[in-house]
Amino acid sequence: MTGDRLSPLWQLTLWRTREFLREPEAVFWVFAFPIILSLALGIAFKNRAPDNVKVAIPAGAGAAELKAALDANGGKKLETLVLDSAEAYNRLRTGGVSLLVIPGEPVTLRYDSTRQESDIARLVVASALQEAGGRRDVRTIGEVRVTEPGSRYIDFLIPGLLGMNIMGTGLWGIGFGLVSARQRKLLKRFLATPMRKSNFMLAFMLSRLVFLTLEVVSVVVFAWAVFSIPVRGSVLAIAGVVLLGATSFAGVGLLVASRARTIEGVSGLMNLVMMPMWICSGVFFSWSRFPEAVQPFIRLLPLTALNDALRAVMIDGESLVGVAGLLGVVATWGLVTFGVAFKIFRWN
Repeated sequence: MTGDRLSPLWQLTLWRTREFLREPEAVFWVFAFPIILSLALGIAFKNRAPDNVKVAIPAGAGAAELKAALDANGGKKLETLVLDSAEAYNRLRTGGVSLLVIPGEPVTLRYDSTRQESDIARLVVASALQEAGGRRDVRTIGEVRVTEPGSRYIDFLIPGLLGMNIMGTGLWGIGFGLVSARQRKLLKRFLATPMRKSNFMLAFMLSRLVFLTLEVVSVVVFAWAVFSIPVRGSVLAIAGVVLLGATSFAGVGLLVASRARTIEGVSGLMNLVMMPMWICSGVFFSWSRFPEAVQPFIRLLPLTALNDALRAVMIDGESLVGVAGLLGVVATWGLVTFGVAFKIFRWN
């Protein structure tokens, strides 16, 4: 009985896989385009960081006085945070702050010299400290320059591109396939068969997962080989995040295409869904740059949660337990959209 139930799902998945391979344009956008985009942006921004000038002071003796001096003399160019020592160093490593200002005599500035933002922050902090001393160049300031994979812009960028590709695969791959089949009257023919609606929709999702696996592996290997992108998390944890993200966006794609009748119509709907996430969800720059009033809404977007989870696992080495909250947001979107799509889907 179980074999009889799985056979339609297997045949439908095989049909969708073969149909995809017969479309050279689709193969290009799934496999070649992410690598080309990674290469172009990686070359352009290899030594650049997100434009966000923040500095941190490790908590301890002299931290409060040093913060007061920087706040009084740094102007609006400088945002100073007093953080626990471990958190401060972690923020510097992951690009959350541009520079560490370590209290003492002399005051020490710790930063990555390959990041343009850190050089700007160093100049601003040095100027503020000199002014706090009564005149310029009155204080001796030590510097420690570090270059560590994980803090560069390219390290921030690659997980964002992976998340964007996962979203695109779910929406464009599934949405176009469904509407194309509807336009060619294939769905009407399926309606006359004893096939279950759930099998048909799951087949679209499973066929995309096959190619998504190859896509993710090719991008990660390319980034690691060409740009030395660190992969600190376990392969299983990364695979789990990718699988959940792909399943969730497959549900979104099914929902968008569940009623659309034309390619033009589904294209407009998919652009409407994806555009806010392209801009707000931290693909090319951190979502924390948006006003605090809208950040709670941005954090609830599925691509925001997926990108943050990918960066935490790949760059910081987090486990699936450590990103459980983010994965919960992604899973909720998948369950809700697939459930709604199942209810409102029409063959005609």
